Amino acid sequence: MIDGGATLARRLERYRAAARTLTASDDPPATSTPSALLAEHLAAATAGEVVTTNEGIVVRCEAPSRSIPVDRERLARLPGQPPPTAPLVCLDTETTGLATAAGTVAFLIGLGWWEGDRFRQVQLLLPDHAHERALLTALAATIAPTAWLVTYNGRGFDWPLLVARFRLASRAAPVHAGHLDLLPIVRRLFRHRMDDARLRTAEAQLLGLHRIGDVDGWEIPGRYLRFLRTGLPDELVEVVRHNDQDVRSLAWLLAHLDVELGDPGRRFEAPAGDLAGLARAFAREHRLGEALACLDHAAARAETVGPGGDPGTGGTPSRHGEEPWWSPKARPDFGGRPLRAPDGLGPPRTAAFHVPWSRERIAIDRAHLLRRLGRHAEAAEAWESLAAGVGRTAIVASIELAKVEEHRLRDPEAATRATLRGLAIVERRRLLGRPEPALEADLLGRLRRLRRRSSIAGRRSVA
Repeated sequence: MIDGGATLARRLERYRAAARTLTASDDPPATSTPSALLAEHLAAATAGEVVTTNEGIVVRCEAPSRSIPVDRERLARLPGQPPPTAPLVCLDTETTGLATAAGTVAFLIGLGWWEGDRFRQVQLLLPDHAHERALLTALAATIAPTAWLVTYNGRGFDWPLLVARFRLASRAAPVHAGHLDLLPIVRRLFRHRMDDARLRTAEAQLLGLHRIGDVDGWEIPGRYLRFLRTGLPDELVEVVRHNDQDVRSLAWLLAHLDVELGDPGRRFEAPAGDLAGLARAFAREHRLGEALACLDHAAARAETVGPGGDPGTGGTPSRHGEEPWWSPKARPDFGGRPLRAPDGLGPPRTAAFHVPWSRERIAIDRAHLLRRLGRHAEAAEAWESLAAGVGRTAIVASIELAKVEEHRLRDPEAATRATLRGLAIVERRRLLGRPEPALEADLLGRLRRLRRRSSIAGRRSVA
């Protein structure tokens, strides 16, 4: 019978002896090692160079710089953008997995930065796991403490993964001044005309770029593992090309934001949905005047009813092929949380991808914004216009109108009228098989309070 404990102890001692030998040696690895051969094959296939240090081997690829001008002063005026003087470092990784756990390694790091109007790109490739320290050192040398990182989903994946790799190497991750993740920006501004928020979709629908023969992300880990087993770098050439385009697309997206939305004169020529998304971004930074200007221009050009408009929702378009309320195929709506797609695979009805910004949606945001600005009479007028419909939006608008009338304009009688109007719409929707129990409860409670308040005021006037 084999003693498992003794076997494990011998294996651990051999590992520690090998680690001590590697740590004690300050000489560069011999060029005859398998890792060096892997690096040479990889460099030859990708037109890169082998960089050997006392920490290991890295393959470095640099393509000719390209002209991608960005007006940093103009870009900085947009919400969420870095200051104009901060250096920008675009970063994208290719990894051995899709998690940020300790077992996932970044074997390819693509970097890009501006030198004037020229965009320079460098890629760092890991020929073997044993040389990761050299890769991390090369990365740290590229990121200045004053620089901002520019990524696409890098705040949630790329950078946490790299931080984990630095920690496993007992090193501190590079210090940087800020992190600009373009994924939430694309979602906030452009999702109304996008099928999803993948970088490839943003390239196609915002920049007009269409990749041909590109490798899918799920294939990339397997290609790298096959390279480690076989030493054949052919499959990694497409991965390097994929990463090169990812980094360059980050620069093009920044240029798109600068040209299309950064220039105030050209900004109002953008699609209405882009302006509405930009207004929300301005509002998040409490730049309410700029947000209102965006909404005013968006409202002038928005569609009254988007494609597939639902006549029972006051002009709000049906989402993701949802059947209109009057169709026999429609599921009954009993209020409460939104349902998922009928097949169980699609997004919930509250998902906002590829949902046009109708005039109604813009009017709702504008009414909220007027209230935040303290322009309560205008806010009441906006909510009253929305409350004239027959759908769920009209009920919500009646509630908001009642709030403004009661608490801001000090007119409880007008608030009572708005509440009664909302209850009338609730009753109508119940008869049509679309009850709104939560909104009805809110309106009933509001009506009781308003009547009680009116009764008390009446008794005091008599006294």
